[in-house]
Amino acid sequence: MNSKQLLSGNEAIARGAWEAGIHVACGYPGTPSTEIIENLARYDDIDVEWSTNEKVAFDVAYGASLAGARSLVSMKHVGVNVALDSLMVTPFSGVHGGFVVITADDPGMHSSQNEQDNRFFAKFAKIPMLEPSDSQEAKEFVKIAFDISEQFDVPVFLRTTTRTSHSKSVVEFSEAKRTPPQKYKHDPQKYVVPIWGKRRRQNIEMRLKKMEEFAETFPENKIEWNSKKIGVITSGICYQYAKEVFPDASFLKLGMIFPLPKKMLEWFCDGVEKIYVVEELEPFLEEQLRLLGVKNPFGSLNLSGKDVFTNMFELSPDIVQHAFSGNGEKKSFDNEIAIPPRPPVMCPGCPHSGVYFVLHKLKTVVTGDIGCYTLGALPPFNALDTTLCMGAGIGNAFGMEKVHRATMGKKLVAVIGDSTFLHSGIAPLIDIVFNKGITTVVLMDNSTTGMTGHQQHPGMGKTVRLENTYAINYEQLISAIGVKHIRVVDPYDLEATETAMKEALALNEPAVVISRRACVLLEEEKAKTHYPYEVLGELCEECDLCLKIGCPAIDGSQAVPFISKERCIGCDLCAKLCNFDAIRMIEN
Repeated sequence: MNSKQLLSGNEAIARGAWEAGIHVACGYPGTPSTEIIENLARYDDIDVEWSTNEKVAFDVAYGASLAGARSLVSMKHVGVNVALDSLMVTPFSGVHGGFVVITADDPGMHSSQNEQDNRFFAKFAKIPMLEPSDSQEAKEFVKIAFDISEQFDVPVFLRTTTRTSHSKSVVEFSEAKRTPPQKYKHDPQKYVVPIWGKRRRQNIEMRLKKMEEFAETFPENKIEWNSKKIGVITSGICYQYAKEVFPDASFLKLGMIFPLPKKMLEWFCDGVEKIYVVEELEPFLEEQLRLLGVKNPFGSLNLSGKDVFTNMFELSPDIVQHAFSGNGEKKSFDNEIAIPPRPPVMCPGCPHSGVYFVLHKLKTVVTGDIGCYTLGALPPFNALDTTLCMGAGIGNAFGMEKVHRATMGKKLVAVIGDSTFLHSGIAPLIDIVFNKGITTVVLMDNSTTGMTGHQQHPGMGKTVRLENTYAINYEQLISAIGVKHIRVVDPYDLEATETAMKEALALNEPAVVISRRACVLLEEEKAKTHYPYEVLGELCEECDLCLKIGCPAIDGSQAVPFISKERCIGCDLCAKLCNFDAIRMIEN
């Protein structure tokens, strides 16, 4: 292997973790963090898993740490919300082997339901946080994080943002330092927190003081002296943006963003006339700076941050330039590539299309969840009423039922994907059964984690390394929960799907309809022989009913719809809708 390679931030984190000699890595797929676990799975000497959700991933990786191994858990920013209950205890119990928590934040909400700044979790939990600004730093900071974790007996956050995670830069490799896990230490007074945690409360504050002193001399907190007219305090990818906009300014680049080095900040601010705090999202650094009482000798008005730079979405050199001087312009690619506007759509032949067609036809109220099936909210289906976060849809439906059971109970449907059901859909289904609800749930089983790129989950019978393993039997699992009415349908069979939905909605008890058909983008599905369909113009009555299935392979811009042979996968959903036999298979 070459000693240097062009790597994304996520690839570099995986490399750094391997060089740091980790033994266990866990995660749940979520953009922009997904590729970390996928790349770690390429190292045979690391135990790597996709876990059922972020809290499980956190608990498994932390358990490995308690057993004496260096371990890592990876998740996107909202995943930390899922793992937070476990996370908040760990400052009390500390670590044994080094333990690093990757939080990949998503400024701009490129693939997320919200925009949250997870730097505040570091202060909230009193856990140190590092933030790299490029791939080389991403690799090195992972190794540094493990050292800090073991030195201070505390988990360490490594925060990336979308641009750091997915941008590529040259990374220089080092040799891995692989050592066996430490010997397990029986220490219940450290790890049984509810009984002995109060004794360790003072330790957290003492450790925080020591880490504040450590931050003063931490080599990755760096001052670059140039012109004293402008001084920029920044971290992460914003350092790269600010360097383009302020090439002659002095910089305080923070590799550790919690806790902050007060003396270093004071020294830097004393040396420059005007201070700009350049950071994405919330004024985390700026507020800490002001709370620490750091002042500029040239006056308080000489410190600017969110009064100049927006707290919404991603920054960029152009946005920073525009905010600073009012002269910068946002880049536009409109004149480089002409891209016709189009709404987001499901894939041709997507099995979810059949379910949504039926739900729309039955005029149900549908609470959705996180996954590619969220696209059912858009025309022509308009089938989703809510989508909030992982696992919320089933609970939301039951909440609606409690309020309007008499009028909505027979029309309420919660839809959830197979991966999301295993992530956090089981508990709310138990709640419905336990509390005597009647909500109907549709488990949309497409045999993969579709939205993030076909990662493995416990229902697939494959591990992250594609090794065979036990596959969850949903019917048995749901039956064990207490649901008596369970039906399995093929969503390509519209008549059977409609019959199953009507049957479930007519019951005065909870019901689950499993819509089972594999995602058409899985390699084994694409490898199958597919015969496309075509519209016979002489038979078409131009009713446009075939467009109701929302297939992007059908062009409805002309009077007679046209089916693209290149895009059609031969699911025949459109043909089943046609009342005039005007759509037929092309076999040659």
